[in-house]
Amino acid sequence: MHEPKNYEHLLGLSGFSDTLLKNHFTLYGGYVTNVNKLAEKAGTIEMGSPEYAELKRRFGWEWNGMHLHELYFENMTKEREPLPEGSELYEKIVERFGSYENWVKDFRATGAMRGIGWVILAYQKEEGRLFNIWVNEHDVGHLAGTTPLLVMDVFEHAFTLDYGLRRADYIEAFWNAVDWSAVRGRM
Repeated sequence: MHEPKNYEHLLGLSGFSDTLLKNHFTLYGGYVTNVNKLAEKAGTIEMGSPEYAELKRRFGWEWNGMHLHELYFENMTKEREPLPEGSELYEKIVERFGSYENWVKDFRATGAMRGIGWVILAYQKEEGRLFNIWVNEHDVGHLAGTTPLLVMDVFEHAFTLDYGLRRADYIEAFWNAVDWSAVRGRM
């Protein structure tokens, strides 16, 4: 049984209304509830049946929705801090993208693309490679074998209440709330 995590410490986060955050926490709670319901129901459905197949497909959607929201909320903070120059992550970003600024442009441009989904700075440990990726609909676009380091939600529920269609303004607010110590800790 998965228990929903409490992210109320983010209330009062600059650039995010408490109403938007509370709505977002409720949506996250729905994923946790559905993960638990599907896991419980899994043992009661006849294998090979259409219901079994649908449950198996749906579980990935709910699980990833739950986990991506946890990563998202956990890489945000009220105490803004820059990514330290010289840190392992900073150096890998420069190595992969040519400069920190190039990486920021690429990450933001990925987030500004039309559509709903997630933007993730993913790390492939074996080769030490970083990728800015687009994950569509929770369960399409993940790079197998990578670890999500920085996760930004770009589904409309993450910003339209506060920003309407001004996604770039939301991306700026998100950027100002990144908890670089949490991001670096995932590496």
